[in-house]
Amino acid sequence: MKKNLRRNFLILIGIGIVICASILIYLFIKNLNANKETVINKTENVDTIEKYGYNLEDRDSTLFKEIFLNLKDSLSVSEIDYQKYAEYLSELYIIDLYSIDNKINQYDVGALEYVLPDIKDNFELKVKDTLYKYVEDNSDDKRKQDLPEVSSIEVKSVTDTSYKYNDQDYESYEIELNWEYYKDLGYDTEATVVLIKSDDILYVVEQK
Repeated sequence: MKKNLRRNFLILIGIGIVICASILIYLFIKNLNANKETVINKTENVDTIEKYGYNLEDRDSTLFKEIFLNLKDSLSVSEIDYQKYAEYLSELYIIDLYSIDNKINQYDVGALEYVLPDIKDNFELKVKDTLYKYVEDNSDDKRKQDLPEVSSIEVKSVTDTSYKYNDQDYESYEIELNWEYYKDLGYDTEATVVLIKSDDILYVVEQK
């Protein structure tokens, strides 16, 4: 009898743990979706390069807008200069990723549309857990936190090369960039961005 009572007690404890865990998982997913929904509701596209899926949002900086329009012009011609395409895309990638001041919260990760789809989820997770980890929520537009905004950017060099991904060699470009912020808060100021060409579209695959 005592063994049966103990077994039933342990079963009840186990059921309780499962229920509590399920509730916590549900609340976490609900909160995550709410944060993403907030991002969607607070931003608006004002221009799009449709074939490539690149968007200009109302919150983007003047610098970002200028380079976006340069990219749009460069992609509207019949003979695309892929080296110039790579330069503009890498600049937009850096500006969007490191201009964190216009992001709503840590889930509002910049530069995703420029990243290779196969690695986008891992990229987003890594950024949320590192670069954006301590970004406070600004859903109510009352955030007091100092966050970076890129003020200028310069392409230092462009190298045509090849890149192996999933045992396949791709035409690629390595773009070395330097950039500055309106306020120096200790964030990165230089990097080499690697882009590959797949089906006539460039994607960021690596940041060195």
